[in-house]
Amino acid sequence: MNRTFLSLSQITALSEQNVAGVQKKLEEFLNFKQLKTSLKEAILLDYYTAGFCWAKEMNFSLIQLSGFMNLLNFLLENLSDKHMTLGDNLKELGKAMAGIGETDSERGGDLNFFSIEQAKAVIDYLNISLFKHYKLYEYLFHSPREELVISNEYVVELAQPEAPPFPALPEEGIPSGIYSSFIISPTIAEAESQGSDHEEEPCPEVESFEADAVAGVTTEDQKSAVGEIPNEIIGNLEAEINEKLELQEAAYTL
Repeated sequence: MNRTFLSLSQITALSEQNVAGVQKKLEEFLNFKQLKTSLKEAILLDYYTAGFCWAKEMNFSLIQLSGFMNLLNFLLENLSDKHMTLGDNLKELGKAMAGIGETDSERGGDLNFFSIEQAKAVIDYLNISLFKHYKLYEYLFHSPREELVISNEYVVELAQPEAPPFPALPEEGIPSGIYSSFIISPTIAEAESQGSDHEEEPCPEVESFEADAVAGVTTEDQKSAVGEIPNEIIGNLEAEINEKLELQEAAYTL
């Protein structure tokens, strides 16, 4: 109890604030920087804010407010730093409050500025705030906790282009416009465009060669070439066609 937790100027600044202001000031005085991610800092801030607001409602003077905050910090440090059990910490509380109400200054303790009624109220508050949840505070300070995973990393494998050993993407159920714009292989599209270009621009040398070849063939040459076709080939074609016609007629009659 010899160490001062908060200075008198800090206690004065806190006494001028509402609950939200007290919490903000304590966050600054205690240098808490990780309230959004640190459970320990959030619980400690709530512990000291609730204690100060209760003492302020009790109309404690500035000296009494300072002594009460020192007591809150003293008991919590016994738990966190010295690993005191609940029974040992209660004994330390009894030593700190010894001499309250005594007129003899030599027997007065660190908290002799409290009256007996105020001391009883302080003990009742400590019972419902710290001592009732002592195991939880022990767990907070002395039990390791696993870090929560707040994000996940996924690896997504994209479809490979049309090249061995990967097959072409399926086009079923995809509109032809989307397929031709985004999925169709660029090599096929290029081949089609190249083919269309060749069709639009035929070679003049080939055209002149084909024209000369046709011009050199007479009607008599065409008749003689047709007459040279073997009759066996024509007969076989006629028999095959007649057979297919008979099969179709039989299917219709059934």
